[in-house]
Amino acid sequence: MPLGHMNQEEKISTSPMSAEIIADYILCHFRDKGEPISHLKLQKLLFYVQAWHLALYDEPLFGDHFEAWIHGPVVRRLYTKFKDFSWKPITDISECPDLPDEVKDHIQEVLDVYGDFSAEDLEYMVHRERPWILARGDLHPLEPCTTLIDESEMTKFYQEMGRIE
Repeated sequence: MPLGHMNQEEKISTSPMSAEIIADYILCHFRDKGEPISHLKLQKLLFYVQAWHLALYDEPLFGDHFEAWIHGPVVRRLYTKFKDFSWKPITDISECPDLPDEVKDHIQEVLDVYGDFSAEDLEYMVHRERPWILARGDLHPLEPCTTLIDESEMTKFYQEMGRIE
């Protein structure tokens, strides 16, 4: 998946951003397209936004961390915020945050690659990628897990993916 057409010198400013701000931007994107988005899909897209930022710029876009839950990576704080939607589309959409153009470009690039996949497709993909697999360890697929997904492992894995393609 060809991500990273930006120059490495175009370092994205990582002012104090949170997963919630980036999630709000993603939610606005889908609302503006008239497409529903579930909590499951939002969490996976957020994961890929962070993973590719780590791979391309060697630093996180936001400070929140992902846990290796049964259905894939989850930022617990966002899970708590949106859990009442369960599997239904999120309809509680905040104001669209005003983000720097470089951040918007990065998010859009990720959404261009991953945004048309279903939540289930994204879950399937993440379950076959090393960072989530390593965080889960030898757990049974249906066993709960709160282990954090290692960001250095995310960086290495997605950098390797970028070199293959």
